[in-house]
Amino acid sequence: MLIGRLTKDPELRYTPVNGTAVTRATIAVDNYNSKTGEKGADFIPVVIWGKQAENTAQYMTKGSQVAISGRITTRSYDAKDGTKRYVTEVTADMINGVQFLSKGKVNEMNQDPGNTFDSMGFDDGMTPVDDGDMPF
Repeated sequence: MLIGRLTKDPELRYTPVNGTAVTRATIAVDNYNSKTGEKGADFIPVVIWGKQAENTAQYMTKGSQVAISGRITTRSYDAKDGTKRYVTEVTADMINGVQFLSKGKVNEMNQDPGNTFDSMGFDDGMTPVDDGDMPF
């Protein structure tokens, strides 16, 4: 399981043959070197397929924290300059391979996430009571 933050907005595409959704993203995973005391990050490319790909692209943005469960995949391709390129990436599991750990895009019903009580219908004339006699 890898836990990290998206380095940019996920890119959603569809395969040309059968139209399967595929999202590519990169997550930054914190690391710590106990010998030197230095903190750093590893940048790991992730591939997500199917409905999870659509949900990730729709609800997550740069900086969103996610947990990825999957397998390491290696592939190669021929670049335009004729050289052979190798890519190592994590392919998320089809079932529960992606878990959203933080909020991504703001819900359209509540544009201001910092003021959640406004949408609950509380009266503006209410004043908080502090009687100083808290039971805990």
